[in-house]
Amino acid sequence: MNGSERAERVARYAEEVVSRDELVSLLETNDHPTAYIGFEPSGYLHIGSLLVPSLTINAMLDEGFSVTILLADWHALINDKLGGNIGKIRECGRYMADAFAFACRNRPGLKFAFATELVGESDYWAELIRNAKCASLQRLKRAMTIMGRNEDEAELDSSKLLYPLMQVTDIFRLGVDVAYAGMDQRRAHMLAREVAEASGRSKPIAIHTPLLSSLKSTSRMDVAVSKMSKSDPGSAIYVHDSEETINVKLKKAFCPREAHGNPVLDICKYIILPYTGKLEIHRDSKYGGDAVFTAFEPLVESYSKGELHPADLKNGVGSGLWQILRPFHEHYTDDTSLLEWMNSVEVTR
Repeated sequence: MNGSERAERVARYAEEVVSRDELVSLLETNDHPTAYIGFEPSGYLHIGSLLVPSLTINAMLDEGFSVTILLADWHALINDKLGGNIGKIRECGRYMADAFAFACRNRPGLKFAFATELVGESDYWAELIRNAKCASLQRLKRAMTIMGRNEDEAELDSSKLLYPLMQVTDIFRLGVDVAYAGMDQRRAHMLAREVAEASGRSKPIAIHTPLLSSLKSTSRMDVAVSKMSKSDPGSAIYVHDSEETINVKLKKAFCPREAHGNPVLDICKYIILPYTGKLEIHRDSKYGGDAVFTAFEPLVESYSKGELHPADLKNGVGSGLWQILRPFHEHYTDDTSLLEWMNSVEVTR
């Protein structure tokens, strides 16, 4: 299989690849490509933070990548997660590692690392300083949006400025070919490419996948602002939720007659169709009878025309989502210790 076809498979769920030509070249010339994705251990995993990235992680593993999931404990501390308690953050990291191992079937090529391991290396901070010499203060402050923070917050807590520099340094320390994340991390990856160019190093390829809208989203909101949040149970469907809980949350979800900012259609597009290949709608014949959608565009067209009622769409999404999440729910039911500690921790943004 040539590099172009392999790149297409790796990036088929991506919103952006910087750059696709570089990815094709990598897959044509490197038999053992490497990638990483970083996560702050900060609370329950929801369908946007586990199921969406797992699609691309598994696609990379299929194409022979070695993929490191970095459990960014020091980054979570800087970002004031879990009350700034590093012990709790690391325990949460172990919960996350278990979930991703389960989602990716603990396949060969999947690796886990804590940021503590990188930070503890003797020359980590020396490299961070060298990277800082290639980036202006203004550029670092612009990149702070990757934390869900605004530029002014660095005036109150200067450790926030270390965050984007640490992400850049992590990429170089891991020595990966590809940096992967959601679109909200784009500025960090672009900063890494700029630093690489300024310092004469190989630029990491960046792959970005879409963000899943909050169930409370409105079509007028910026998805980057209104993304599904682990700290707001009403905005998110957790991967351990029961079928009943999933349906209750979907029943309350915002669901306008358009695709933009519609969290229910987002779930169809980014989770149900990629995982199962179809969305099944079951309804009485007087309301049009059963329907099956195997592509997103016909679904949007039918829904926008009023041929598909929001309640029927939500019921179909609930059934399809439960089909995907049931193994996760059973995983946590079989071993209750996996959630017992998480249930006792106050989750903060």
